[in-house]
Amino acid sequence: MSDDAAPWLIVGLGNPGPEYAGNRHNIGFMVADLLAERIGGKFKAHKARAQVVEGRMGPPGPANRRVVLAKPMTYMNLSGGPVTALRDFYKVPLERIVAVHDELDIDYPTLRLKLGGGDNGHNGLKSMTKSMGPDYHRVRCGIGRPPGRMQVADFVLKDFSSTERKELDWFVDRAADSVECLIAEGLERAQSSYNS
Repeated sequence: MSDDAAPWLIVGLGNPGPEYAGNRHNIGFMVADLLAERIGGKFKAHKARAQVVEGRMGPPGPANRRVVLAKPMTYMNLSGGPVTALRDFYKVPLERIVAVHDELDIDYPTLRLKLGGGDNGHNGLKSMTKSMGPDYHRVRCGIGRPPGRMQVADFVLKDFSSTERKELDWFVDRAADSVECLIAEGLERAQSSYNS
């Protein structure tokens, strides 16, 4: 399969199960759910221990891309296994993999897109990088740092606050837009439009 025919694999990172659904750590799942809605797909179980939706994204014409949206159904710190299995199954080159995840070092609700880099202590990225190397795209959804002395683990596994929730739909919508822009128009264009 030529690289041009290969799909993009967009991975929303999060933890499976209703008790985690509204957590800051699950913003990747929220973005994946919105993208699935936009392309008119429903997530289905895949043997790679993930839920996937296959479809097309982008304007009609050459910028219209085949995509596989995925939500790993392992816990966050084991995301690399399902993502690597999906990469192999769909024959996706590493530079066509996009991880959408929460980012402590960026203020809420700020987006940053980049290719490659470290994991910044993020267990989902750590697991992905260990499985396949660091050279995949990231859509980093800023959640800010925990207040006071709250532990990072407690903070990321809490739901967004009522103040944050006022902007959450807008933020998830903007993150989904940035993924579409990245795939249709490339990283530089997406960075200039969405990095704030």
